[in-house]
Amino acid sequence: MDHKAEFGERLRAAMTHAGYALRSIVLEREFNCRYWGRSATLQAARRWLRGEAIPAQEKLQVLADWLRIEPQVLRFGEHAVLSARAKQKSWEDAVTGPEREVLQAFINLPAPQKKVAREVILALALARVVRVNRPLCPAQAAQHFLYFFPEPQGQGSLRPIFGLARTNVVES
Repeated sequence: MDHKAEFGERLRAAMTHAGYALRSIVLEREFNCRYWGRSATLQAARRWLRGEAIPAQEKLQVLADWLRIEPQVLRFGEHAVLSARAKQKSWEDAVTGPEREVLQAFINLPAPQKKVAREVILALALARVVRVNRPLCPAQAAQHFLYFFPEPQGQGSLRPIFGLARTNVVES
C-alpha cells in the first residue's frame, strides 16, 4: 500500500474516532472553518479521504489539531512515531552525564571552534578504525602517530595528518 492510501486510512480512522461522519463535505466544512489560508475544495477533501492525495504540512497540522491527533501520527502512522521515539530514547540512554556535558559545551562553541573540535573527533575516530582494522607491527606502532599542524595563513584550524613518522626509529 502506498503512503497516500495509508494516510487516507488514518484520516478516516481519526474522523471516526472523533465522532465525525466519513463524508468529504464534512471534512471540507470542518477544515475550512479552522484554516485561514486558501480554502480546501470538496474535491481535495474527497482525495484526502480516498487516499489519493496528502495535504501540505500546514493543512495537515490543521487537520491534526481538529481531530486531536499528533500530526506525525496522521501523516506517517503510529509505527513511524514509535520507531522515532525508540531511536531517540536509545540515544538518550547511551549518552551519560559527562558526555552530555561535553555535547553541551560543543553546542555552545563558536563555529570556528566547532570545526576544530569536529576535525579532532573525526581524526581520533579514524585513527581508532585504522588501528583496529589494520594492526601495526611493533616497529610501525612506535612510528605511527596522529600529527596536527595549523592551516596556512594562521587561521588556527587543525588539520589531521595520518602516517608514519618521518624519522627513523632505532630498535634497541
